[in-house]
Amino acid sequence: MDVHKTFWHIFLTQWSIKLKCMKKFLSLLAIIFLLASCVPNRVLRQSQMETAALRADSIELANQIARLQTNVADLNNKVTTLTNQNSQLGQQTTNQQNQLTQTQQDLQKQQQRLQQLQSILEQQKAQSEELKNKMSEALTGYNSKDLSVYQKNGKVYVSLSENLLFPSGSAVVNPKGVEALSKLAAVLNLNTDVAVNIEGHTDTVPIRTRFKDNWDLSTARANAIVRILVDNYKVDPVRVEASGHSFYDPVDTNSTPEGRAKNRRTEIILSPKLDEMYKLLEGNQLGKG
Repeated sequence: MDVHKTFWHIFLTQWSIKLKCMKKFLSLLAIIFLLASCVPNRVLRQSQMETAALRADSIELANQIARLQTNVADLNNKVTTLTNQNSQLGQQTTNQQNQLTQTQQDLQKQQQRLQQLQSILEQQKAQSEELKNKMSEALTGYNSKDLSVYQKNGKVYVSLSENLLFPSGSAVVNPKGVEALSKLAAVLNLNTDVAVNIEGHTDTVPIRTRFKDNWDLSTARANAIVRILVDNYKVDPVRVEASGHSFYDPVDTNSTPEGRAKNRRTEIILSPKLDEMYKLLEGNQLGKG
């Protein structure tokens, strides 16, 4: 019995000791686990806070990047717009330069035509001056009141009074007039590039002869001179024109005898042909078209 008691006493004592050791061990483990669980929680919270801060910074940086990308897109659009505007301005400048070049070329052509026209006008003036001198020389010896030769507007005017050519109220040329016309025709036949326009003029005194009125008389006198030049002296009829002006183109007053005498006249207007000038002008018009 004692041995059994002793055995159980020893056995229980040992288990008691073991239990105490186990309790201490478990307590130590609990403390270790507790300590282990406390440290990770602080680290986790710190990590979570840092992660949240980094996430906020990342969001802000993303927003900044988005804003910068928007600004870059706006700047690219502005660059594209300015590039297009610059291209348009360049095209406009090119067009204006082309227009300026064309205008300069047209101006140069116009200047050349003007120079040519000026040259032709000078030639016409020289021809008119030469023709006037020839007519004046051929018709020397006549009274200045009855016959005058002068230049006007590039043309040569031979003005013959009624007293030299016609009896009063008549369209029949008298001998003195025929003689003057023969000398004039001689010059015309030597200068075949001259057009001849014959104008009859009267005063305002009404006609009391076989003519209906002053229109009729002035036209009949111009026609009579044409027939003498063409039929008697062989002036080319293609070069000759006749017209009557009655009393509507006076050179002096019709209120005095002297003025009316000046108005009763026949004017033979000699014009150097301007074929070259007309061709140049026609070419100028075609160039404009």
